[in-house]
Amino acid sequence: MDTHSTVGTKILAGSFVVSGIIHLIKPSVFEPLLPKALPAHREINYASGVAEIACGVGLLTRARWAPVASATLLVGVWAGNWQYAITVQNSSRTSTPHKIAAWARVPMQLPLIHIALKARYSAQPLLPSD
Repeated sequence: MDTHSTVGTKILAGSFVVSGIIHLIKPSVFEPLLPKALPAHREINYASGVAEIACGVGLLTRARWAPVASATLLVGVWAGNWQYAITVQNSSRTSTPHKIAAWARVPMQLPLIHIALKARYSAQPLLPSD
């Protein structure tokens, strides 16, 4: 794995951990991203927060499951970003800058998915043990 990939993986892992913690301590931040048709928004938020923390730690320790699990999680996040962008676009109460920001999040998931999948080619942990 090259240095660029290692840095990308560390950034992704750190982002997962931070986002996961926010899911747990302030779930209301992410609830608008969930489709209204889904039940139990708070519980889904908590579960996704735990999953993000697990994926972040898994990427840092090079767990075999972590790259695919991280990419899968990001695909779910991508769906949420699409849902949110469509919802705010159709809202007359949402400002134009907010609508632009919502749509800007949509393509950002693709490089993150790529980084997650590329992490599977490395055998050594990103964090030293002991």
